[in-house]
Amino acid sequence: MTHQPVMHRVYIGLGSNLDTPLEQLQQALQHLAQIPQTTLKAVSGFYGSSAVGPGTQPDYVNAAAELHTQLAAHVLLDHLQAIEQAQGRVRGPQQWSPRTLDLDLLLYGDECIATERLTVPHPRMTERNFVLQPLLDLNADLRMPDGRAVQALLHQLPSGGLWRL
Repeated sequence: MTHQPVMHRVYIGLGSNLDTPLEQLQQALQHLAQIPQTTLKAVSGFYGSSAVGPGTQPDYVNAAAELHTQLAAHVLLDHLQAIEQAQGRVRGPQQWSPRTLDLDLLLYGDECIATERLTVPHPRMTERNFVLQPLLDLNADLRMPDGRAVQALLHQLPSGGLWRL
């Protein structure tokens, strides 16, 4: 008896605010489509968003992608980080610094993962309209693993600082 590999529905958050951000995201989507044992199923609209965190930096371009993958979460994370690196991402000590590309593993099926390298659901996604709105473009009925509706979470956030491109 052969076992069918398990297919996981995952959501990736994409963001960039350096080196032609829109092109960075389009290039990243091409790379996501080439990850082995993974299919790029859908891409949200693109959004502009005001940068979060200290200092002044350029606005971001954000989107979300739905993937179906047979890869384990940490293997998928390795692929995401390799794509970031290939596109010039430099990981510094500072959180919220400008970046050519940020790929966040937001949701991995209904799983909750907490390791040194990976936390899923992404720990700050419910506080960010630039993450939740693109997710709702992909799935209007999307729920967090704990059952909370993403639509309801978005309605609890301020709507400013986000615009459709």
